[in-house]
Amino acid sequence: MRVTPVATCIILIALSGVATGQASFSAECQLGCSPLAGATPGNTDRLFVGVSRFPMPPESAVQAFERRSEQQEIELRGFSATTLISVELPDLSRWGEFELRRVYTAPKTLEFTPVRFTGDNFVKTNVIARLLQSEVTRLQNAQHFETAINAANYKIVFRGTTQIDGRLVHEYRLKPRKRRVGLVEGRMFLDAFNGSLVRNEGRLAKTPSIVLKKVEFVQDYVDIGSFTFLKHIHSVASTRIIGRTVVEIYHYDYLFPAVEPAAAEEQRRAEAGTAIPQGH
Repeated sequence: MRVTPVATCIILIALSGVATGQASFSAECQLGCSPLAGATPGNTDRLFVGVSRFPMPPESAVQAFERRSEQQEIELRGFSATTLISVELPDLSRWGEFELRRVYTAPKTLEFTPVRFTGDNFVKTNVIARLLQSEVTRLQNAQHFETAINAANYKIVFRGTTQIDGRLVHEYRLKPRKRRVGLVEGRMFLDAFNGSLVRNEGRLAKTPSIVLKKVEFVQDYVDIGSFTFLKHIHSVASTRIIGRTVVEIYHYDYLFPAVEPAAAEEQRRAEAGTAIPQGH
C-alpha cells in the first residue's frame, strides 16, 4: 500500500456524492472480515531501520522517501487497524462518529468491521459509508498510483528544514504537473534522517465536482518498523449545497500478520545488520 494523499481525494468523492444525491453504500459496511490470526500488537514508536546519525541532504531524503514507498508497496503483506471517523456538518447541525476495524490484505483487499456509531444517520449513510466505499474502489482500481507523491506527478521543491513535534524534517513544496483530481497543492515534510513521510498538507488542485468549492487538509503519519502509515487526517471542505464539512480520521492499534519464527529471527538479524547467511 503506497503512501499517498489519496485519503483526501476519497473525502472529496464522498462529499460529491452527497451533494449530487447519488445512491449510497450500506452504512453497516458489511464487507465481512475478522482480525488477522496471530497478529501481534503494533508499535507506534519511531522504530527506524538503518537511520543515519546525521541529517540527509534534501535531495537524498526525497530519494529515500521514494525507496521506502516502493519497498512498502512490495513488502507489506497486510495489516489491521482501528479507525475512528468523525464528521461534522456545521451548517446543517449534523454530526456522526464511526469506529471500525479495517483489514488490508495485499495487494487490493480492504475490509471493514463496524464497532460502534453515534450521531446522525444522515452523516453515517451519506458521508462516512460513502467515504469507505470510495476507499475500497480506489484501491481495487489501483488509482492510488495516479496520486502518488513522485517526480512523475509533482514538481518537488525544497523549502527549508524545520521541526514537527521535536522531529527534524525537511519541507518541500508540492506543485502538480497536471491539474488532475486527487493531486494536491501544498507541502510535504520528510524526516531529515531517514526520509519517511511525516506530514502532508495543502489543498486539492482540482475538485471532482462543481459543488465542491475548496478542500484543505493536513495528514500526519507514523513509522512502524520500516513502514509508514497514516495516523491522522484533518480535512475541511466548502460545498455549495451542504456548506462546510469537517472530517477527522484517526488510525491506531495497528496489527500485523504473524511471522514464522525462522522468518522473524532472520528479519531481526537483518535489521540489526547481521543477516543470516544463506544455507544456514
